[in-house]
Amino acid sequence: MNEQRVVVLGAAGFIGSHLVDRFLAEGWRVTGVDDFITGTRRNLEHLAREPRFDLLEQDICGSLDGIRGEVDAVLDFASPASPIDYLEHPFETLHVGSIGVENALRLAKRTGAIFLLSSTSEVYGDPLEHPQRESYWGNVNPIGPRAVYDEAKRFAEAITMAYRRYEKVPIRIARIFNTYGPRMRLDDGRVVPAFVAQALRGEPITVFGDGSQTRSFCYVDDNVEGMWRLLHSKYEEPVNIGNPHELSILEFAKAVQRLVGSDVPIVTKPLPQDDPRLRRPDITRAREVLGWEPKIGFDEGMGRTIAWFRQQV
Repeated sequence: MNEQRVVVLGAAGFIGSHLVDRFLAEGWRVTGVDDFITGTRRNLEHLAREPRFDLLEQDICGSLDGIRGEVDAVLDFASPASPIDYLEHPFETLHVGSIGVENALRLAKRTGAIFLLSSTSEVYGDPLEHPQRESYWGNVNPIGPRAVYDEAKRFAEAITMAYRRYEKVPIRIARIFNTYGPRMRLDDGRVVPAFVAQALRGEPITVFGDGSQTRSFCYVDDNVEGMWRLLHSKYEEPVNIGNPHELSILEFAKAVQRLVGSDVPIVTKPLPQDDPRLRRPDITRAREVLGWEPKIGFDEGMGRTIAWFRQQV
């Protein structure tokens, strides 16, 4: 059997780099693409002598015609994903979710590959339905500061479905809920690295709002397993990939204190505009279609993550 090949866009990112490792472990050849606007070279350093991995340093909003030969799958994970990043790079975020996604879809069409889009729970906005099912259309402010990310991903889903309907490209759409684990950037502004870094440094943990807003945290290995199963399914509608174990932000801050072994104080700041009040996935579809659900418990996953962050701090 011929060696299978995957193109991973955003290969130096947090989830992207873990996907690269998974596909190499499964015997695939991997072509990674990243312009390092938010990706980290350190995430790929361990692959410097890996003959089945090659890296193209470029923006996917440019032409992908340089990728030649047979391709079995194209995975699009190329987007700033934290508020700090996409508010610092608003136009790049909008472009990569529109021009970049279409370039990736054209690559998939040209090579006959399956296209997998990494979408996000942010397409649900500040949800009026809880937990969130894939059938929910969302409650999104299209002109707020977070819209550069939310609407880029909503457009990305729309054009992906258009390529399925009109160009017959086989597609998969993963709506990713808060994912955490080793290789997150300490300074990316998301709640897991922010709270852990503050606790490890002996700084107060900063909670926005009163801390009653909720999030559901999925360990990266579980996320990658969900992506692997989704790619190998025949399912062409969106699938939530996340952990339904829901915590308030204040509960999460106290858990970080406990797991780090730190008694740093918890302080509050005003809640940013359009910050979602509730976030928990309904993963019925993932269970039924993929036979998937998270396996790594919160304390285990956070223990691994904190150990990794200790090395960085």
